[in-house]
Amino acid sequence: MKYRVAIAGALVLISSSATAQEDDEIPEERVETVLITQEKIAKIGGAAHRVSEEELKRTDYANPESVVQQVPGVVVRGEDGFGLRPNIGIRGANSDRSKKVALMEDGVLFGPAPYSAPAAYYFPQIGRMVGVEVFKGPGSVQYGPNTMGGALNLITRPIPYKFSGGIKAEAGQYFTGRGHGWLGASTDWGGFVAEGFHMQSDGFKELDGGGDTGFNRQEFMLKGSLNTDYSAEHFHRLNAKIGWSREHSNETYLGLSDDDFAKNPRRRYAASALDEMDWVRSQLQLRHTWEWGDALSVESTLYRHDLRREWFKLNRMGEGTPIFDILNDPTGRRQVLYEVLTGQEDSLDPSENLFVGTNDRRYISQGLQTKARWKTEGEGWANVLEAGLRLHNDSIERYHTELGHRMESGRLVRDGELLLNTQNVGETYALAIHVLEQFSFWKFAFTPGARLELFEQTLTDELANTEVVGNQVVLVPGMGLSFEVVDKLSLLGGVHRGFSPTSPGQASDVSSETSINYEAGVRYSDARKRRLIEAVGFFNDYSNLLGECTFSAGCDETQLDDQFNAGAVEVWGVEFAGHWAFEAGAFTIPVRGTYTLIQSEFQSAFNSENPQFGEVEVGDELPYTPEHQASLQLGLEWEELSFYATGTWVSAMRESAGQSEDDLTTDDQLTLDLNAGWRFEEGFSITARAENITNDTGIASRRPFGARPHRPMLIMLGAGYEF
Repeated sequence: MKYRVAIAGALVLISSSATAQEDDEIPEERVETVLITQEKIAKIGGAAHRVSEEELKRTDYANPESVVQQVPGVVVRGEDGFGLRPNIGIRGANSDRSKKVALMEDGVLFGPAPYSAPAAYYFPQIGRMVGVEVFKGPGSVQYGPNTMGGALNLITRPIPYKFSGGIKAEAGQYFTGRGHGWLGASTDWGGFVAEGFHMQSDGFKELDGGGDTGFNRQEFMLKGSLNTDYSAEHFHRLNAKIGWSREHSNETYLGLSDDDFAKNPRRRYAASALDEMDWVRSQLQLRHTWEWGDALSVESTLYRHDLRREWFKLNRMGEGTPIFDILNDPTGRRQVLYEVLTGQEDSLDPSENLFVGTNDRRYISQGLQTKARWKTEGEGWANVLEAGLRLHNDSIERYHTELGHRMESGRLVRDGELLLNTQNVGETYALAIHVLEQFSFWKFAFTPGARLELFEQTLTDELANTEVVGNQVVLVPGMGLSFEVVDKLSLLGGVHRGFSPTSPGQASDVSSETSINYEAGVRYSDARKRRLIEAVGFFNDYSNLLGECTFSAGCDETQLDDQFNAGAVEVWGVEFAGHWAFEAGAFTIPVRGTYTLIQSEFQSAFNSENPQFGEVEVGDELPYTPEHQASLQLGLEWEELSFYATGTWVSAMRESAGQSEDDLTTDDQLTLDLNAGWRFEEGFSITARAENITNDTGIASRRPFGARPHRPMLIMLGAGYEF
């Protein structure tokens, strides 16, 4: 029986008689690398971590924030409870929309516009990934442009070397559901994999007057490959990846007053009834790999990503009093505005109107990147030299409008004409060149490297009829070192420069964000026995912290995307990570734990209109940076049964820069998740998962407009089949 599947214009033949190769039949140097190995991490000379497919399956999280919280040094700021638009930071770097982290999928930047507008309003579904890599040390210099804390790389499903596939469905509370399916195959000369992922929920929040607070998302991916003879000295592989995704979510920035939060953290005010997000994204990648034996390889990738999003949401009230201030202290005149927000009172005049705006944005990210790796070795030494180049172009087109509404009997009624607030285009052309070397001799491993960034940026304001052009040239060096004290036990250290560029259109006195980052520690690693113990201390010396006004930070339309110099900051801390698999007769007991301590201190004073900073004094601490974060996972595996318990604790975070114990903070967060699985027959499985069984719904954040909760307890049941 034969099936013919068209992949990027080529026909891949799949049949019961096809000679699809198994992994062990393919020369080792020809097998596609999916995830960096634990052995390679040990030689990087800096802090790096991986989350394997096996580890992702253990917890089966749909929220990417829950996944990365298991990596030491990585912190998140909760927002919607499902991680639709994650806020991820590393080692004190600003977590707002993950814009200080180099975000990649299969080694390619996936942010909507990584240079012109790096805020990650799109983030891939973590449930379809087979691995996550986090680079925090000097090994991150090869990535960019935003590497203040490090880099994060998501790994998608590779093309399988035999006919295989899988399907899984889950359902749970709040009509939450997930569906995931994939199918792939290979012959000696090519292959394909097709994958689809769907997730939905009615949401856990309760809108005053009734209404939907849920979402639905779909993602589809198709990969195809053609290759020459696996045994040939000169080997060529051509891969194509096509992706399409969309989301509709009834999400809002509007939170609650603290009093209302204490009564019912799931409540949503009537003023947010019209809020909704819609976006559509497409991606196209074409990758060519040439390998000459196991000594030389060259990989080149041509890519283009398009994203169109529209977020219709409450922006402000007509009087001009910030909504955050209204909810933080609803007394006097603010009491009247609070009652309008909640629908208890009608709008009596235009000053009490509510302005709901559409942030219509279009993003393009495209380019060509190539890297070459040359391996040489001799008696007692080995060297890997990597050189890469990326030509990149990205842009953001903003078209922001507002509509006035008045509150009538708990409902929003249109009142006024459409207002055009913002119409501009920001664009960047960038050239990035990097060189990285991994040289090992005796028990030493050196990893020097550098990245050179050259880019030109333009902001065209179509309302003001102005154009601002700027150029930047930045060198980002780094150096890592490790020394193997005894077998599997190494000392490591490193230093590198952190960098985050300004966005198009900034004032001439606004500088890029830069820092010198130091780290040192010890690592014991035994991949065969699933064992790792690591302790790393770090010190990040910011010469200039770059602040930016965004809606998610609480700024208004007039300040949107304005950046400012926040001066010198010192961030230091300690990271611990360990996992160990114990054998007890027929049982395996995996244990995994992490702990992160982060301290920060501004070294200069300044004033900012960004409410997350405000009036900063010397000695103030960074906002949304927890002092303590810890996770612990215990497992029990026996034949076809498995059970895992994962606990995560995050200490309170400041809502704005400060040092007083009386300042506003989020709540401590303690969550406990349970996951059980049973594999029966051949390929069939049943899973049960309970997240946040302590039902901790404390305040995740108050920015931009009031207190919002963590997601309450969620129970999911699922069934799947793989072959």
